[in-house]
Amino acid sequence: MKLRIGLIGLGDQWQTMHRPALRMLGDRFDVRAIYCNVSKLAESAVSEFQADPVDGYQALVTRDDIDAVLVLENSWLRFLPATAACRAGKAVYWASDLDFDPVRDRDFMQCVEDSGVAFMAGLPRRFAPATLRLKELIATHLGPPRLIFCHKRLCLEDAPVRRRDQITRRGVEGKLGDDSRVDPEEIRARMTRTELMQLIDWCCYVVGGRPVSVMSANHSAEEAADYQALSMRFEDSTPGRGNMHPFTASGPSGSSNTTNGDGKEQAVQPVTAQVSCGSYIPAQWQEAIGFRPPAAMQVCCQNGVAFIDLPGTLVWFDDAGRHQEFLEGESPVGEKMLGQFHRAVTSLVRNLSGLEDAFHAAAVLKAARVSLLEGRRVNLQEESG
Repeated sequence: MKLRIGLIGLGDQWQTMHRPALRMLGDRFDVRAIYCNVSKLAESAVSEFQADPVDGYQALVTRDDIDAVLVLENSWLRFLPATAACRAGKAVYWASDLDFDPVRDRDFMQCVEDSGVAFMAGLPRRFAPATLRLKELIATHLGPPRLIFCHKRLCLEDAPVRRRDQITRRGVEGKLGDDSRVDPEEIRARMTRTELMQLIDWCCYVVGGRPVSVMSANHSAEEAADYQALSMRFEDSTPGRGNMHPFTASGPSGSSNTTNGDGKEQAVQPVTAQVSCGSYIPAQWQEAIGFRPPAAMQVCCQNGVAFIDLPGTLVWFDDAGRHQEFLEGESPVGEKMLGQFHRAVTSLVRNLSGLEDAFHAAAVLKAARVSLLEGRRVNLQEESG
């Protein structure tokens, strides 16, 4: 089935991710309409995909020849285009800002749930070839994770140009941005929150469960800290806990066990994930920023250890020694995500796990702020209750 889609904003990953993916998946997607305020970019995309230019998101989502909407750009509009699409009965692919607030934005999530349409939040780290290969190794060779370390080094140069120079707080439909200026500290704080949410979700995806507690530490107590770290604790699955571990099975006494690559049962241990993100190196020190960057993820498992550099480099060690894999020949992340979205829309089974997981990551980050202010480890089950 070929989906007729509309694009809202083209975003900073249009040329590197979404455009090539749509070209490769031309047998699954037919771009019918595009709404983008960057005229040159819009004209090029309209010409390339033989689509109609549209003046506003409302006009796009209400078209009869649109089955689904791809929101590809961060803007002051936030959830308005997605909300309008849901109310119009159109499926939504959300590649915009993941800076959710689990309380303030609950109405948006409820709107999506009530609409009955498919909704997919873009979580690219999940679909990276190295991540997918790591999941295979965990299930076959390495065994369940015990410790996870994730770090992201940021600088303001990482911020998209339009986000740095033209982030708007007010506007009218038809304009995704204007000349309103935002303080660099605000940009850094938003970047840090968004990256931390991505890292939190990444750890949850690798573990196959959700953390039960979190503790946070900052270099500064300010919201726009130049460094933030948090420690999440996952526990093995127990009845009624709702935190299913993909490698556990109930033993005869109700204890949790796992099967390693040799078919032997092993007791599953709690998992600790340490996540950190910061822009502590000044942007003008470009050489320092690129010097000895840490692995994007390090995973210590029961039977070995793995190091990931996105998107496709994986080095892992077990009793047999070192194994190095380069997975650049795999399908690009953009293709994998859009392929998954196509399956979600055409499937008879509705799945909103991506949106739910994104909101859960936001809840973990919010609890981390409570931990920072109160100087204690926060029980996430108590917070959610």
